[in-house]
Amino acid sequence: MATEVRPAEPSEVDVLARLWRQGWLDAHQAIVPETLVALRTLESFTDRMAAALPHVRTLGPVGAPLGFHFIKADELNQFYLAGEARGTGVAQALMADAEARLREAGVATPWLSCAIGNARAARFYEKSGWTMARTETVPTETSTGMFTLEVWRYEKALA
Repeated sequence: MATEVRPAEPSEVDVLARLWRQGWLDAHQAIVPETLVALRTLESFTDRMAAALPHVRTLGPVGAPLGFHFIKADELNQFYLAGEARGTGVAQALMADAEARLREAGVATPWLSCAIGNARAARFYEKSGWTMARTETVPTETSTGMFTLEVWRYEKALA
């Protein structure tokens, strides 16, 4: 599997949005309120991906990305892999890139949120050296405004 991380291409908005939505459903559909699941339409992911695209980093062939991340200030805001890429080792390359970008931005202690009950993601974050700092309520973007969600907050000291 390709592990070179690169900026996402404008032509990849739709495929990245589909990857994001499927990954989100795989991880969250059974553990978050149904109200939030109903708001997570493909259109909502496409709109959010288009807005985030200048900050999105991906890996895999152009047009067939295997995963992506993007950062907002000191937060690793999104981190997703395509189903076929899970368990292949590419997640480590993507995480290393995210952490490098955070370091370059001067962030000493970045954070990320993980839906309570998303055990697979939590195990990966912990294996990657992130520590669960606390449980907190955060606003999450939806097409109808912000939706508050209780999450596990992970942090990592970057040297």
